[in-house]
Amino acid sequence: MKLMVFDVGGTEIKYCVMDESLAREEAGSVPTPMSTQEEFFDLLCSLYEPHRGKVEGIAMCLPGFIDSENGRCLGGGALRYNHGKEVAGPLSERTGVPVHIANDGKCAALAELRDGALRGCRNASVYIIGTGVGGGLVINGEILNGSHFTAGEFSFMRLTNTDWHDPGTTVGMVCSTTGLLDLNRRFVDFSTDPLITGRQFFEKVNAGDGMSLKILRRFCMQVAMQIANLTILLDLEKVAVGGGISSQPILIETIRDCLDEIYSDPGPYFDPALPKTEIVRCRYGSEANLVGAYFNYVEAR
Repeated sequence: MKLMVFDVGGTEIKYCVMDESLAREEAGSVPTPMSTQEEFFDLLCSLYEPHRGKVEGIAMCLPGFIDSENGRCLGGGALRYNHGKEVAGPLSERTGVPVHIANDGKCAALAELRDGALRGCRNASVYIIGTGVGGGLVINGEILNGSHFTAGEFSFMRLTNTDWHDPGTTVGMVCSTTGLLDLNRRFVDFSTDPLITGRQFFEKVNAGDGMSLKILRRFCMQVAMQIANLTILLDLEKVAVGGGISSQPILIETIRDCLDEIYSDPGPYFDPALPKTEIVRCRYGSEANLVGAYFNYVEAR
């Protein structure tokens, strides 16, 4: 079965045509529209049009609290024009093919559970580092959606109890690529070092730049602390890290080192018998969302 697959993120939309072997054709990416849902649909239709009659349907993952059965986005995520609105139905009417939508983090978890780093796990999670933090939970061998479709929405968790209204205290703002680059801006002298991208940051890290390595360590400690909290709460066997920067081996290595540090010097209020998870890289890396969206479509039929 050939499908048009969209991975809608807060920064860009990845797309491809995928078949049952998970082979990807005609892959690309475009900036995500941020103004109206109509503009959003117009862009998706323009990407679909060259493949009209060649694919059986559209599989899409996107941020937010997604009611897959009814094709609705109930809230959450950066694309506020979708909140409380149908997405699958209108897009299906415009394209003439079935459309199935699902949350991006849950799609990544499904990809890794069915054919990736979480295969065979009963309790596990994906932690997707992107513009925010995507998440998906595997509980008792199944993807957990929750009665309000918010299971695995790590981005909305708070890091402190000092100010609930401060977005800077959320996991999504601190433990994401956004948080990493914000941290870099706080410690770097812009008169000699202008604003940089994630790719440029890791170029400096891999070149051994001392300040960049310290910033990465501080960031990874925040991520490791949240993974430790999730593991204590849910007894996770594995946590698979994904997202664009997960392709950097030093990221996974540093998160593991930070988790080891947490458990090696836990302090007086930490029971050494508490579980410690295994941190792995998503097998599908930044493609996990696309693969999971394909699986979601097939399994929903």
